[in-house]
Amino acid sequence: MLQVNVIREQKEKVIEGLRKRGLQSINETIEQVLQLDTQRKELQRKQDDLLAESNSLAKEIGNLMKNGKKEEAEKLKLRTAELKNQTAELGPDLNRIEEELKKLLYSIPNVPAEIVPAGKSADDNITVHTYGSIPTLADDALPHWDLIKKYDIIDFDLGIKIAGAGFPVYKGKGAKLQRALINFFLDEAEKQGYYEIQPPIVVNEASGYGTGQLPDKEGQMYHATADNLYLIPTAEVPITNLYRDVMLNEQELPIKNVGYTPCFRREAGSWGAHVRGLNRLHQFDKVEIVQVRKPEESFAALDQMCTYVQSLLEKLELPYRKLLLCGGDMGVNSAITYDMEVYAGAQKRWLEVSSVSNFETYQANRLKLRYKNKEGKTQLLHTLNGSALALPRIVAAILENNQTKDGILVPKALIPYTRFDIIK
Repeated sequence: MLQVNVIREQKEKVIEGLRKRGLQSINETIEQVLQLDTQRKELQRKQDDLLAESNSLAKEIGNLMKNGKKEEAEKLKLRTAELKNQTAELGPDLNRIEEELKKLLYSIPNVPAEIVPAGKSADDNITVHTYGSIPTLADDALPHWDLIKKYDIIDFDLGIKIAGAGFPVYKGKGAKLQRALINFFLDEAEKQGYYEIQPPIVVNEASGYGTGQLPDKEGQMYHATADNLYLIPTAEVPITNLYRDVMLNEQELPIKNVGYTPCFRREAGSWGAHVRGLNRLHQFDKVEIVQVRKPEESFAALDQMCTYVQSLLEKLELPYRKLLLCGGDMGVNSAITYDMEVYAGAQKRWLEVSSVSNFETYQANRLKLRYKNKEGKTQLLHTLNGSALALPRIVAAILENNQTKDGILVPKALIPYTRFDIIK
C-alpha cells in the first residue's frame, strides 16, 4: 500500500499518477486518507501526552514514598488514575481511525511509474520490442486443443471427471514436456544467480494481505475455509512473504529467488471461446522469479529480469513481443509491468506468458520489509517478480508452431530434458 507520508508530501503527483489508471475522482479518496491521518496523529499525540504525564507522576510518586510523604503521593495517585481512564477512552477511537485508514489505503492501487502510459485497457498498451517471425503453417494446421487429442498428451475430459473444467490431466509425452519445461526454467534461473525455493502452495490471510492479493483478489482465490488458508495464485505470494516483518542488512541484498509451484485461480466470469484449451486454466504450473532490491537498483533489476525472460523465449524459438502496460491494464500492486506474449500460429493470436513487474515500496510497506543502510537508516525495499515462465500457453505455442506432417518437433533447448525430439 502507499505510504501516507508520500501521499501527503507528493499529493498532486500521486493523484496525477493514479489518473493514468482511469481513477478520475481519486482526489476524494486521497483527501479522506489525509483527514483520517490528521485525526490519527491528533489522537496519538493526546495519548502520548497522557502517557508521558502518567510516567512522570509515577516517578514523582516513587520519590515521595521514599521520603515518607505518603499523603502527597496518594493525591498524585488519584491523578494517575484519571490519566489512565482518559488514555483508555482514547484507545477505541484511535483503533477505529487506524482501521478505517488501513482499509482506505488498501483500496488505493499503486502509483504508476512516470514512463507508464495512461490508458483503460489492453488496447492502450505499447509494444516496445518484437522477436522472431510469425510461423507459416499448413492450411490444415490444428490448434493445440485438437493436437493434444490427436497425440493423446493432455486430457481435459479426465480432468473434468476428477475435478472439473480447467484442470487438465497431462499424459505420456505431454507430462514429460511439462516436466522438461519446469526443469529447463529452473536450471536457467540458477545460471542467472537465482536461489531456488520450494514454498507451500497454501498461504494464510496475513500472507495474502502482505503481497496484495487480499482484499483485492479475494474472489479469484480458492479459499479453504475450515483452516482459513488460500491456494496460491502464484509463487510470488509465499516467496515474497518469506521476508514479511523482516529487517535486512545491506550486505544481504540483493535477494534473487526462483520457485516452481502449481498455481490456482478461480478465473470467475472469464470463460468463453477465446480461452479454449490451455489458454486459461484453474490449475497450472509456473516458475516464478522474485527479487528484493534497494530502491535505487530496482529499475535496472526490472530490465535485467525482462531480458532474462526474453532469453528463455528465444531459446524456445518462440516469436514474442514485449508490451509496456498502460495504467488501466496493470495489476493494483504494480508501479510498472511488462508483458511478454508469444504467437500461437494455429490460433493466429498472441498469448500472454509472462508479466514482469516492479512494485516499488507498495508490497514492502504492507510486509514491513525494510533494510538498514550503511548509515544505519531504515528504508523500505522494492519488490519485483516475473513469470519465468507460465507453462500452459508456452506449451500451446510450442505444439501449434512446431507441428509437421510427421509430428510435433521439440525445441532443441528442451531435448536434453525430454530425451525425445518429436511427439508423434
